[in-house]
Amino acid sequence: MPRRVLQGVVVSDKNDKTVIVSVERRVMHPIYKKFIRRSKRYAAHDEANASKVGDTVMIRECRPLSKTKRWEVVTSAASQQG
Repeated sequence: MPRRVLQGVVVSDKNDKTVIVSVERRVMHPIYKKFIRRSKRYAAHDEANASKVGDTVMIRECRPLSKTKRWEVVTSAASQQG
């Protein structure tokens, strides 16, 4: 079975080898039929501590690494400051 891959923004890098990634998705409201944004935070393993706050990263499902970590950072793209 393929592993899920999500894209999000790093919101915290204070832990060692762990980043918190906020992933946003758009869902349609069942009554008003308007798209609203929903976000969820995932703890992801970052072995090299390479990702910093504001970076856009891709995370992939993996085996449980701790109580809350089930994701790992695949690619880290530097954030566009401008």
